[in-house]
Amino acid sequence: MQAKQVVPEVYYVQGVSEMGSSANQNFISNAGFVVTPAGVVVIDALGSPELARRLVAEIAKVTRKPIHTVVLTHYHADHIYGLQVFKDLGARIVAHGAAREYLTSDTARLRLESSRQELWPWVDEKTRLVPADEWLSGPQVLTVDGVRFDIQPVGPSHTAEDLVVYLPQQKVLFAGDLVFRNRIPFVGQADSRHWIEAMQSLLKFDTRWVVPGHGPISNDPKGDMTLTRDYLLYLREVMGRAAKDMEPFESAYANTDWSKFAKMPLFKSANRMNAYNTYLLMEQEAK
Repeated sequence: MQAKQVVPEVYYVQGVSEMGSSANQNFISNAGFVVTPAGVVVIDALGSPELARRLVAEIAKVTRKPIHTVVLTHYHADHIYGLQVFKDLGARIVAHGAAREYLTSDTARLRLESSRQELWPWVDEKTRLVPADEWLSGPQVLTVDGVRFDIQPVGPSHTAEDLVVYLPQQKVLFAGDLVFRNRIPFVGQADSRHWIEAMQSLLKFDTRWVVPGHGPISNDPKGDMTLTRDYLLYLREVMGRAAKDMEPFESAYANTDWSKFAKMPLFKSANRMNAYNTYLLMEQEAK
């Protein structure tokens, strides 16, 4: 892990393009931090307490200021399992209120139980789910000693609780998992139709730099959102046609031309699951 400067006082760390594992400590997502006169604002908490401690150490190389606030773009495991480290340091946690339902669900509990085995020893019995101190229901401007953060809800998209964080003075956008670069997106239970619409709304920001949820930083927002958008559009097209024609998923998947995306990292790991979840979504939308 190494903090990379985007512009003065704005940094990010970049996870690896892999599925989460004990070998990579679940370091598969990005996180960012912004140094203000009053303290540090962190965007996302990474995928294990150890990763969060390493991020705190990277922050300490840049500034001795305390960690003031953590803003979560969403409550997926690879972005939140480090949250307890920041909470224990006294940081205020901000997230969208739609995450509360997930946080108390069997899905979140079972995922943590599974992660304690699959990601041991980095995620263990001491790893806990941490709620936000402030649950947002709409857009909010956070100003920390003169530094402005525009927090904009963009869900339901990748998740119900998606947020993006825009710094208008620095023209930097932390896009969370609405944007994946140099790898196949993780679709999961996403609302892909709204996800596509939300990406269009991101282009309205006067952005010079986009820090995606996964992959390297972008200085071409429109161009680099194209891959995620085109992939989602293609999933919806081919799986929507199959669902409409009542073609079984196995047949539809086998008959689809995946060549445009097949060479991308994590295609073999994620594409089939993405296609199946989209097939189920398109069946529901057709009703």
